[in-house]
Amino acid sequence: MRPEYNFDYSKAVRGKYYKRILKEDANVVVLEPDIAKAFPNSVAVNDALRVVLQAGRAARRLTTRSTRTRAKAARAG
Repeated sequence: MRPEYNFDYSKAVRGKYYKRILKEDANVVVLEPDIAKAFPNSVAVNDALRVVLQAGRAARRLTTRSTRTRAKAARAG
């Protein structure tokens, strides 16, 4: 390590900001250990979440269409 990076870590506190990070307004998401093992990096997490979002949107479109179809059929008698 370079001399200018030399720092005395003897007074460092592990997890000092952990509770602050867990607040809702933080922009950091803490994954449970088993989930973190499944995703090697943030790109993998983002890709998986995009798939979930797309599936949710597709499901909403299907539900909306089927509801409209039932309503039209009920009116038609």
